[in-house]
Amino acid sequence: MKTFFLQLSLVTILFHWTTSATITRVAAAEADGNPEWRGAAASVVITPDKPMWMSGYAARTKPSEGKVHDLYAKLLILEDSRGQKVVIITTDLIGITPALRDPIAARLESDFKIPSAALLMNASHTHCGPELREDKAPRRGLGGDRGAEARQYTKMLVEKLLKAIEATLPRLEPVELKYASARAGFAMNRRLPTPKGVINSPYPEGPVDQRVPVLIVERPDRSLVAALFGYACHNTTLSFYQFCGDYAGYAQEYLEDAHPGMVALFMMGCGGDQNPYPRRSLDLAKQHGRALSNAVEVALSVKQPREIHGLLGIAMEEVELEFAAPPSREELLKRKETGNKYEQSHAIRLLDQLDERGGIQTSYAFPLQVIQFGNDLTLAAICGETVVDYSLRLQQELKSGNGNSQEQEPVVWIAGYSNYVFGYLPSLRVLKEGGYEGNRAMIYTSYPGPFAESVEQRVVSKIKDLTAQARMSTQQK
Repeated sequence: MKTFFLQLSLVTILFHWTTSATITRVAAAEADGNPEWRGAAASVVITPDKPMWMSGYAARTKPSEGKVHDLYAKLLILEDSRGQKVVIITTDLIGITPALRDPIAARLESDFKIPSAALLMNASHTHCGPELREDKAPRRGLGGDRGAEARQYTKMLVEKLLKAIEATLPRLEPVELKYASARAGFAMNRRLPTPKGVINSPYPEGPVDQRVPVLIVERPDRSLVAALFGYACHNTTLSFYQFCGDYAGYAQEYLEDAHPGMVALFMMGCGGDQNPYPRRSLDLAKQHGRALSNAVEVALSVKQPREIHGLLGIAMEEVELEFAAPPSREELLKRKETGNKYEQSHAIRLLDQLDERGGIQTSYAFPLQVIQFGNDLTLAAICGETVVDYSLRLQQELKSGNGNSQEQEPVVWIAGYSNYVFGYLPSLRVLKEGGYEGNRAMIYTSYPGPFAESVEQRVVSKIKDLTAQARMSTQQK
């Protein structure tokens, strides 16, 4: 009985301490004449106005043929009580390129004094969107200047997003931030082990992350401004020639229909080795979209979501990731003559590197980003097609470390496909197992081959360093 009352007393003390701390933070912000958070959201239609080559499947043989529904870029701007802003842009695209992000980041810094590190761009990775990677567009072989087509589309997209940012910044209003999560069950690991190696096929026993994290942005009257939600699964239900946001597009559509005036933003998680199952029909894309939107609705209905208080902390740096030893000129010449058309094309690109630069690229400058929301939420953004191991590992290893055992540990949210999407980011496990994500996918890029086995630890270590920096900056007035 004494033990019971002692435990009850400790719980009561902790409750009062955390409640008092929250009230103190909110009161301090209000005393300064600023709300704790301000926010605003917007949607921009980015559907090409003419047929374009589509992204995602190397075997495509013709440009797009109309649309099922529009593609969108969604914008969420948040500001803390000291005026620090973060700009989150989600897109119905295969990936984010330097040609897309860099000019937006430059204008944010020059015109709005928002640092590049405060810009997080994420791609849904739909395989039914336009091809905006200039290096891939000319290889399709259908005639015409596909590279110019990709450049023109990217330029249009940059202009639209900058106009949207400029129009949204004056609309910032007092908001409250909350976090909740649910689950959706259609994602499954696709790396099936066989006696002949790993193949792309459903693998129910493989690692998976079916969480649906949701950042809720609402006004003091409880009306919704935005819901930013994530899921770790390829947007590859579909493989036809019509523009479509796939399951993520439908999930956003269903949520916005159910909550008029709210902007629903989908942020891809670490879905590099995850597929939606079953797949290959429009009805299934709608079904998965409904399942995901239902999960978000569950999160929105949670009676006691995690309230997010405090200040923003932002950190972004590059880490150099090394490739394994590249093939020799002799091996490349052999592949050029005897490989399949994709191996031949890859060999030609690497031979061009040898001739033009005197050597093959040996590493990749890999940007990583962490956005910290007080002591309540850690959002880490990883570029590339990130496999699920990173999410599962970092969710565990970033939980602690806020230096205050009396407060709840921050919720950890890991987003892949962010800022630059160059190709696959395998874990050490995936590298050792081989297969598409570990090695084979590199033949569709200009990189020499698989990463070195140091890749996972380099990424994880840098994310931990950035998290420590971001969390520390939330304590600075």
